Amino acid sequence: MSKRLQVVVDDAELRRYEESAEALGLSLSAWVRSALRAAEREVARGDVDHKLAAIRDAFGKSFPAPDIDTMLAEIEQGYLSPKTP
Repeated sequence: MSKRLQVVVDDAELRRYEESAEALGLSLSAWVRSALRAAEREVARGDVDHKLAAIRDAFGKSFPAPDIDTMLAEIEQGYLSPKTP
């Protein structure tokens, strides 16, 4: 479901945003959605220390994984195998 978002900007800002959108061949709405998504990705989510601790913990473990050539061969074999319902 889509929702409408109203953002108040001054005339000069609006002109710059319209020019930026036009330069990319986008509507102003599409440009704004893209800019909002990019801005959202810049915001850190969650506790960084907790994430780093999880990565360090996983790095110290040994998981049963074959070498890359074996893994790729297994993937290829899966694609070639008949599908079961």
